[in-house]
Amino acid sequence: MAQGFGNINSDYKDWEWSADAGERARLLQSPSVETVPKSGESEGNGLGATSALGAVFIVVNAALGAGLLNFPAAFSMAGGVAAGIALQMCMLIFIIGGLVILAYCSQASNERTYQEVVWAVCGKVPGVLCEVAIAVYTFGTCIAFLIIIGDQEDKIIAALVMEPKEAGSSRWYTDRKFTISITAFLLILPLSIPKEIGFQKYASSLSVIGTWYVTAVIIIKYIWPNKELVPVEIPTSPSTWTAVFNAMPTICFGFQCHVSSVPVFNSMKQPEVKTWGAVVTAAMVIALFVYTGTGVCGFLTFGAGVEQDVLMSYPSNDIPVALARAFIILCVLTSYPILHFCGRAVLEGLWLRYTGVTVEEDVVRERRRRLLQTISWFLLTLLLALFIPDIGKVISVIGGLAACFIFVFPGLCLIQAKLSEIQETRAISWWAQVSYGVFMVTLGAFIFGQTTANAIFVDLTA
Repeated sequence: MAQGFGNINSDYKDWEWSADAGERARLLQSPSVETVPKSGESEGNGLGATSALGAVFIVVNAALGAGLLNFPAAFSMAGGVAAGIALQMCMLIFIIGGLVILAYCSQASNERTYQEVVWAVCGKVPGVLCEVAIAVYTFGTCIAFLIIIGDQEDKIIAALVMEPKEAGSSRWYTDRKFTISITAFLLILPLSIPKEIGFQKYASSLSVIGTWYVTAVIIIKYIWPNKELVPVEIPTSPSTWTAVFNAMPTICFGFQCHVSSVPVFNSMKQPEVKTWGAVVTAAMVIALFVYTGTGVCGFLTFGAGVEQDVLMSYPSNDIPVALARAFIILCVLTSYPILHFCGRAVLEGLWLRYTGVTVEEDVVRERRRRLLQTISWFLLTLLLALFIPDIGKVISVIGGLAACFIFVFPGLCLIQAKLSEIQETRAISWWAQVSYGVFMVTLGAFIFGQTTANAIFVDLTA
């Protein structure tokens, strides 16, 4: 996959991980196709320029995103604060473990992107499945982004026209389908067509600030609540033992930074697994505090009545919350093209590999194919977003795919890496690592199967 991706985006200055905010353009739950030359091809000593502290910041920003809007609802589904925090803490152990495994396998295989590591370590079939999963995941996330735009614009328009939601729906220019469509065609589509997306680096830094602002607003609104906001009911335990699993897709969607973590590891000044372990532990603890603060405060503010998008639970005329909505819209507007670029690059790489055509030979048709891919992708995601107004349904599906990136593929990589070792005797540590890999694959498959089956069941019974 290195050849296809390297040629598709060969200007490394637009994609290398540096101190510039744009290179931290976190993909809200975000696959990345960012590549830099391999050690043998890079300049100088082949080491990156990112410090350990800088890597922490990049991983945090890769993990944080619009997924935090769903954490209060996830706490409600899990059965309260205690169950939500316990579930996060248990999953965090394996989330960090997956990040360390990917770094270990990247170092062993000398590959620099997630899909390249899976191809090199696990072989062709898992590699293709990984690339397809990335394409489907980015496609689903783009749908979620458009739904988020519609949610926030509904509230902002309701405040501007000074009418209740029911009255606002009578005006054609306040209709949700119209506002989503006009925003998508005027802003998202033009940003998605270019071959390179390095120009979005500065806007992406604003979206990072917006994410932190949203968390601050939700916490402050809990500490100093509006008098009219009274929780309907605050659950203290899950309704059924299976209800806890319904919160897993949101947690996986929120903490999924694994696909973009491999390029970050290889961009470090000292890409060592031990150092990387400390980096991802610190980053995930920071993300845990942000997600927990948002989830706990949002859940306690509205109780069981919290919306899937927590900002939808606040009044339309709340000015600080309205600013948070504007930040979220900006965040999504800059992130949709990045996620689309990642998905398009995966599809392009698969196309070039199986047609046997190199990028140099296909220059003439590349622009035509890129336009076709972009417009088809854009129209399909827009159409689905217009008729799937509930973001929770989308999160339940792509959250299951996120579990594959966090658990299944890292587990497979660990198993294959240990099985390829030539040893006369298998030490206890070897068996422990293989068992850990098997458990990760099993856990990831369970989460994926359970969340996907539950999403289909809910849709059929709705």
